[in-house]
Amino acid sequence: MTEDRVDLAITGAHLWREEAPRDLFVHDGRFVPAPSGGTGAAERTIDAAGRLCVAGFLEPHIHLDKAQINDDVRPNRSGTLAEAIEIIWARKRAYTVEEITARAMGTIRTAVAHGVTRFRSHVDVDSIGGLRPLEGVLEARERTRDIADVQIVAFPQEGIFRDEGTDELMWQAMEAGADLVGGMPFNETTPEDSARHIALAFEIAAHHDADIDMHVDETDDPDAKTLEVLAGQTMENGWQGRVTAGHTCALAGYGEDYANRVIGLVRDARIHMIVNPATNLMLQGRGDAQPKRRGITRVKELLEAGVNVSCGQDCIRDTFYPYGRGDPLEVMFLASHAAHMSRPHEIETVFDMQTGAAARAMRLEDYGAEPGCVADLVIIDAADPLEALTRRADRTHVIKRGRVVAETVTQRRTAWA
Repeated sequence: MTEDRVDLAITGAHLWREEAPRDLFVHDGRFVPAPSGGTGAAERTIDAAGRLCVAGFLEPHIHLDKAQINDDVRPNRSGTLAEAIEIIWARKRAYTVEEITARAMGTIRTAVAHGVTRFRSHVDVDSIGGLRPLEGVLEARERTRDIADVQIVAFPQEGIFRDEGTDELMWQAMEAGADLVGGMPFNETTPEDSARHIALAFEIAAHHDADIDMHVDETDDPDAKTLEVLAGQTMENGWQGRVTAGHTCALAGYGEDYANRVIGLVRDARIHMIVNPATNLMLQGRGDAQPKRRGITRVKELLEAGVNVSCGQDCIRDTFYPYGRGDPLEVMFLASHAAHMSRPHEIETVFDMQTGAAARAMRLEDYGAEPGCVADLVIIDAADPLEALTRRADRTHVIKRGRVVAETVTQRRTAWA
């Protein structure tokens, strides 16, 4: 950057948690200090006009390989997790890399228009689809690199030891380009195999110096207790702060003493927790007589213990969840209802779940709007998080590495005006 030129200036940006609007400057894809010429030194200027701004929404838990398959499969008539997995088996056998790529790219583009600038996608690795889902999402990542960043998790949804050959496929997936080691330890035949499942994930992660992100105890069964095993192995392997547990629905069904002990272990292991309100509100508690369980983990108790809690879309129009559009404001809105978070400070906490909390879970060291951070920014047509969530307000500009990748023109008219 020359002393008096920058690529982009954003004036009147009211960054979340700051008292007053300020001007931001971008050069070579990163935020930089104000140039000597101020806004007059910019090649392009955008007036945020005091609107709420965040350094990009984050999607820390999504399945890009399965997104948008609902039109090509039979309905999930029971609405259960078990039938959703069963239905997808036949579809997975017919997967092509090209159609996975197309669906993933469409999903990424839609979410980017809603302000998502970075994703973490779980991708199935199993004996049914082999590595085709990974190949498709890798291609989608490459072809959307100009508008988004995508982390990929090798995800053994069918289990590892229960699904013969998946142990080798997990090693191959990491060699082929997956970034994180995934898991679903409760989907094994015995508790011993669940522990082996977790141990193998740590072995692969250590070999590749990779983080771990697992689906953990996504069930109504209070006897599902792999979260405790995961926390123990995290500390045994020295992987504190590098492990994420998604769903953890069974935690809500534990007795209080055991739940408190597990939450303490999660805190000590510095495990990041991700709640998926849309999918789990839909899938969990279906076998309950009234009152029905809400389907999500103990969000408030985890937060009170000092655990980092984020939330994610999880599914978009697939066998698990027929809705979804990749909009973080919609996901956070659902999370606030499911977790009874309506007080002012709780609304702020929810808004953090797909911004700062997600950045911590995804271990993004360059997230923010200070000089040196990657120049991702979302300008929201709202004054504060409450208004943004209430209206699911328009994202007027989505900026990725200093380049505008989506714009929305907001028009407000009343019939009586």
